[in-house]
Amino acid sequence: MPNKEMLLIPGPTPVADEIYDALASETWAHTDPRFGAIFKNSLELTKSMFHTDGEVYVFAGSGTLAMEMAIVNLIAPGEKLLVLSHGYFGDRFINLSRAYGIEVETIQAPWGQQVDPDLVRQTLANGGFKAVTVTHVDTSTGVMADLDVLVPLVKQSGALFILDGVCASAALEEDMSKSYSKPEYTIDVVLTASQKAIGVPPGLGIVAFSQRALEVRQSRDKVPAYFLDIQNWKPIMDDPGKYFATPPVNMIYAFNQGMQMVTKEGFPARYRRHAALGKAVRSALAVYGMKPLAVDQAAAPTLSCILYPEGVDDASFRKSLAAKGIIVSGALAHLAGKAFRIGHMGNVTEDMFAKAIGLIGETLRELGHKADSDAAVQAFRDVYTTNL
Repeated sequence: MPNKEMLLIPGPTPVADEIYDALASETWAHTDPRFGAIFKNSLELTKSMFHTDGEVYVFAGSGTLAMEMAIVNLIAPGEKLLVLSHGYFGDRFINLSRAYGIEVETIQAPWGQQVDPDLVRQTLANGGFKAVTVTHVDTSTGVMADLDVLVPLVKQSGALFILDGVCASAALEEDMSKSYSKPEYTIDVVLTASQKAIGVPPGLGIVAFSQRALEVRQSRDKVPAYFLDIQNWKPIMDDPGKYFATPPVNMIYAFNQGMQMVTKEGFPARYRRHAALGKAVRSALAVYGMKPLAVDQAAAPTLSCILYPEGVDDASFRKSLAAKGIIVSGALAHLAGKAFRIGHMGNVTEDMFAKAIGLIGETLRELGHKADSDAAVQAFRDVYTTNL
């Protein structure tokens, strides 16, 4: 099933033929031992990506549901959560958590920048926070959190560190066994979804809990949830042949194939490829006078929010580009009409982006703007090759 369009949005991302083939396989019963073996393998591959000493949970749902699973199992009504946000999707933790009666405080960075570590330190010094949420890459801004700075700040306060990896997992390191300055300073939860850097169609929520996070859940008599209660899912994650709620059988086939592809490429190589892609795409678009919203040290490997040069009409640009088979997304909130977002993650290739860069230049010329496609494509290939 070849892709007829190049879907370069912040997710879903282009799906490889091998994953489509797996998705189209015959549907087995969710209690069939053959399916159980596939599900079990996908869970083991996911554990290997996160290096958790705890458990991973894979279930039908979106990244938003994964956010909710992380929050509802670890933070009780009336307890305090600190949200560190550098964009729209960081902010989503606010209303989500308040829906469960959790007290929320927020540190919001200006769009395009990371949160101020000194402000984080000062806020945590007030004490009393059960957990802190951090969005690894915010899909609205293309800003990447600095885990080397934030994990120690959070962990020394005694709070749990909850990482939203929806737009980062399988493209950036999210190693839950990694110590950040002290052995006990590790990530407690990573939540993500299937449709971005993992490269599988939308439909799966994925959450990895550390042993410490599991102990926090076990210390609570109950949580205000049923489907999202990890205690209900634990027997199935141990033995996928058991039943709690019907799993999305064909999506698990696809996820297992996707995780095999991620693992085969190798995590260090996959991380290097994404870092090179991000730098190369931004360098190429700079030839057209397009600037990323995120400052250099905060720019993500997985997507970029790109500010238009003066005079480029957003709707016309994206419509004309889509007619050529290249799909990008509009910007959100106050940046709507002033920028577009381009994803550069998942099972994508150098040649795909060289083609896309060339067609972006062609589109700009059609709209009456100067654009040297040859120079932009050459810049892309040079930077990609140098950084790979």
